[in-house]
Amino acid sequence: MNPGAVNPGAVNPGAVNPGAAGDLTEDRLLDGRVRLAQPAEGYRAAIDPVLLAACIPARPGERALDLGAGAGAASLCLAARVPGLQVTGLELQPGLADLANANAAASGLADRVRVLAGDLLAPPPGIEPGFDHVLANPPFMRAGAHTPPPDAGRAAAHGEGAAGLADWVACAARLLRPKGTVAFVHRADRFDELVSLLRGRFGEVTLIPVWPGGGRPARRVLVRARLGVRGPARLLPGLVLHGPGGGYTAEAEAVLRGAAALAAG
Repeated sequence: MNPGAVNPGAVNPGAVNPGAAGDLTEDRLLDGRVRLAQPAEGYRAAIDPVLLAACIPARPGERALDLGAGAGAASLCLAARVPGLQVTGLELQPGLADLANANAAASGLADRVRVLAGDLLAPPPGIEPGFDHVLANPPFMRAGAHTPPPDAGRAAAHGEGAAGLADWVACAARLLRPKGTVAFVHRADRFDELVSLLRGRFGEVTLIPVWPGGGRPARRVLVRARLGVRGPARLLPGLVLHGPGGGYTAEAEAVLRGAAALAAG
């Protein structure tokens, strides 16, 4: 997905100073409410983190944890959508964690968003159990199941490393409060694996397909569940991104630009 497609025409290359990791560009998410500087080369956030943030049923005064926060796209979109929500991010790459915190300041959200550098296999101080919500956009490819791209940052974002999908689920389970909510965005062809990992610890598993449009199969799914509760699984109608003319549907516009909640029911 094209990173500029979140808000066409809003990408402003060179609007921020190049960082230590190389040149940066600045993107605007949620119709300009979020300023996101990110590397010009390598992994770039597109609409996945915006959709992920939209499916979290957070309320003012609660606390959320963004695992694999990257440059802060999901954290910032969630904080911008829910006033009074405190968001902590955990990011393996220190340079991206620093960039995420700079983005929080640029977006006027530094008082409610902070991103720490560390490994989800051994979270640093400041990442303690008791979060109301955990959201995660883990690497989509299994370790050893693909050819990593040459860019190190892109490779880390796309392919699992020491932490596999089971580790991401286990980390969320450790850090959530009882009955707290976890949400993942992932490839549609791995939703069965993800749901199987949630079984036994989580209930009320909700599957939200993201359809590209034109009758094509879903490529992304949002999977949401609650820790330590019993309840039936649900398959919701999901979101169709593009209409017949190729532009975003009204429903997609409401989520991507209007900060509407996605499948809150």
